[in-house]
Amino acid sequence: MLEPTPPSPAQSTSAGQHRPPSAPALAVGVAGAVWVSDVGEVFHLNPLAAAQRASQAPPLLCHARAVAGRLGMDRLPAFDLLELYAFVRPAHACVPTIGGVATALGRPRPADLESSAISLLGLAHQLLRELSVAGEDRSALDIAWTLAQAGWVWGPSVLSALGYGDGGKPMPRGGRGFNVWDGLPDWREGPPPPPPSQFGVDPDQARQRLAALLGDDAEHRPQQSDYATAASGAFQPRSQVGAPHMVLAEAGTGVGKTLGYISPASLWAERNKGPVWISTYTRNLQHQIDGELDRLFPQPQEKAERVVIRKGRENYLCLLNLQEAVRGLAATPQNAVALGLMARWASRTRDGDMVGGDFPGWLVGLLGPARTIALTDRRGECIYSACQHYGKCYIERSQRQARQAQIVVANHALVMVQAAMGSLEEGQFPTHLVFDEGHHVFDAADSAFAAHLTGQETQDLRRWILGAESTRRSASRLRGLQRRLEDLIAGDEEAIKALDAATRAAACLPGEGWRQRVSEGRPSGGCERFLSLLRTQLLARSRNPEGPFSLECETQPLISDLPAVAEGLHRDLAQLKEPLVALRRSLMGRLDEEGDQLDSDARRRIEGLCRGLDRRAIFQLSAWQNMLETLEQETPPEFTDWFGLERLLGRDQDVGMYRHWVDPTAPFAEAVLSEAHGVLVTSATLTDGSGDVLADWEAAEARTGASRLPNPAIRAQLSSPYDYGGQTKILVVRDLSKANMDLVAGAYRDLFTAAGGGALGLFTAIARLKAVHQRIALPLEEAGLPLFAQHVDALDTSTLVDIFRAEEDSCLLGTDAVRDGVDVPGRSLRLIVFDRVPWPRPDIRHKARRALFGGAAYDDRLTRLKLRQAYGRLLRRSDDRGVFVMLDSRLPSRLAGAFPDGTSVERVGLAEAIATTKSFLSEEA
Repeated sequence: MLEPTPPSPAQSTSAGQHRPPSAPALAVGVAGAVWVSDVGEVFHLNPLAAAQRASQAPPLLCHARAVAGRLGMDRLPAFDLLELYAFVRPAHACVPTIGGVATALGRPRPADLESSAISLLGLAHQLLRELSVAGEDRSALDIAWTLAQAGWVWGPSVLSALGYGDGGKPMPRGGRGFNVWDGLPDWREGPPPPPPSQFGVDPDQARQRLAALLGDDAEHRPQQSDYATAASGAFQPRSQVGAPHMVLAEAGTGVGKTLGYISPASLWAERNKGPVWISTYTRNLQHQIDGELDRLFPQPQEKAERVVIRKGRENYLCLLNLQEAVRGLAATPQNAVALGLMARWASRTRDGDMVGGDFPGWLVGLLGPARTIALTDRRGECIYSACQHYGKCYIERSQRQARQAQIVVANHALVMVQAAMGSLEEGQFPTHLVFDEGHHVFDAADSAFAAHLTGQETQDLRRWILGAESTRRSASRLRGLQRRLEDLIAGDEEAIKALDAATRAAACLPGEGWRQRVSEGRPSGGCERFLSLLRTQLLARSRNPEGPFSLECETQPLISDLPAVAEGLHRDLAQLKEPLVALRRSLMGRLDEEGDQLDSDARRRIEGLCRGLDRRAIFQLSAWQNMLETLEQETPPEFTDWFGLERLLGRDQDVGMYRHWVDPTAPFAEAVLSEAHGVLVTSATLTDGSGDVLADWEAAEARTGASRLPNPAIRAQLSSPYDYGGQTKILVVRDLSKANMDLVAGAYRDLFTAAGGGALGLFTAIARLKAVHQRIALPLEEAGLPLFAQHVDALDTSTLVDIFRAEEDSCLLGTDAVRDGVDVPGRSLRLIVFDRVPWPRPDIRHKARRALFGGAAYDDRLTRLKLRQAYGRLLRRSDDRGVFVMLDSRLPSRLAGAFPDGTSVERVGLAEAIATTKSFLSEEA
């Protein structure tokens, strides 16, 4: 990074001046770049020439990492507009492109590369002017001074905009602006809420609440009112233990299901003085629901008291981690810019949520994960009330707000994991739950109730117990059990002895460098020996052991040395679990014996540590022991086991033994559904459209756990108000060889061009995606259609989708993460092209489920659901139009039920598909 000397007081400009740096501007595409010199000369360059100039003079640009990637550079020192934006507008959304910044600042979007490059200086000028007129901000001044001292290229300009040196304004001292915790309010502890009443919600009242939320000018949608009536069935008093009222509600796009279930949910919460938890699968939907709740609580203060977004601890900034990183700046000055921008965000954030909240996701790519998301409590090392920031902690505040809230917007993973551990909101399980994106309940349960005895998981446990073992500065934030417990067990000889024994026993788990030792066959310790032999079996049983892809094999039959090593590892794990159980027993004993003497903070800290011991260690160790005990026998019928080697770009990432429930709705129904009084599971795609309505609903009940309850679920199906037959085309290309990537890429190129952009290309394999991207990026750019791609561009998936949504004529290539739950209304998404029929991956886990759930019919069901979800991205508003193209001629007619009634699947040649796409979307234009 360029390192200008911070200005001295004599060099500083007067207040109100906000001059951007004198630097050339650079905008980069796939085929070329535009360079605007500091005197306004415009040069059109190829990527190599642009890279040479950029290496000589740091340019003004937007998203240095993405630009460097397109220029083939590892690193690009630059005046990054996004860094300036993050400083001036912390916790404010912005699409991380030149056009996105322009939109955020209320300026016209540049039309091409040249106008983009030219606009950069004006955008920087406007941000600096905004900073200069914002008024006194001592924290901003202090941070800017510190960053300028550390060599931040924007430092002098930002200090100038802040009026540094203007007639006696005090000099910033000591980096106090980084101490954001000083300005945060303390959360207030309140008494535990009384249990809620159990009065039901009248369907007519739910419809009236819906009408009130919509207002008098709202479009009349009878399906939405019918949906609210059906959803109210989940908000009735339970009559029998373990038998909740369960409603399965399928609502097509445009029905308005969010407000449809908010209506009875809010009525129940108000009347009974208890919370309703709304759970989603994606972070994106969490925040969409949060936005809809503005209708219910239009006053921000009331909403802050009544609505809480809840996520796992690993999603929130840990103030202690931030403080320790700031303290390390003297030894790591290269982290100053990142920590300064993090401090700016932390001072303005609503709730400290770094994963899908008001934290710009592109900052992770810009600053690096070690300086951003690594500041969360990702390893469960919280020291609770022993932390000096406990009273200001974002996580603790969120948990306390949730206890008093009427609506808690959570996610499937949080609900299931904490329910499985018996610790959802410290034992206060909500009586009423809504699972939106209900078609993902099965997958979420599959993840939540699985057990993985792998190198990464076991190393994480070792770190959790031992803390930092490395001398690296970045490891200093890893707090072991001793640091978290020492003051609580002082004087307790049994607890101290147990902690010491656990610390010694944890040495059997993999330490730093385990991947290399295991892959080279020189393991250290019992667990690494197990992993090394397991890897040997994997390679021996695989067809392409040296290839770049992940591997898996069945556990049986075991290679010769593996049973004895597994038995030894079982003993090692028992020796580790025993003292941890004793330690937990000592802590719980203190709660019993000193309960009337402990203050509330100490009690909560002990309870939190006990939950941590359960979740992070004892339950996990028990699961691993059970897996090892049955390794030489047949796997219990309710589970499926396998060995797996995870690879990324040909390099080993993790290896181990995996155990999943064949039907994960079994533990889900026991831990979650049976504990509730009412559950609504809703989605646009609960059923798959096989043509047999009864079979479709039975399959939906099986995949949501409803079939495991004593009372039958209420079924509701509300069709979309959209005219799918008139607003969409479904085309299957019959004359394309999907094995010829040149032909496949040509089809994508021509279809995207025919649509004029607004196109989403979906792939079943990353390698195929990359092959197509390599072939079409240049011709699309020459046609004026920007192309972005998951697994290619140096941007996270949510940022790519934000860019795609904002750039109306852009195109995006992606896989499952892009297909599911992406909301892109309007012309930004008018064409979907699928490369192949998305059959389920034929792995060991799927093999077991296929045998249980119906063989080939199960494959068809999953494939129809994927097609339904993909097609459902096309129409998000009543005036949308779109074309869905399948490039695989072998799409069976029995899968056509994935598409709505009123549509027809046309099998055409590629030339006709291109012409139809162009003419149909031209009508829309």
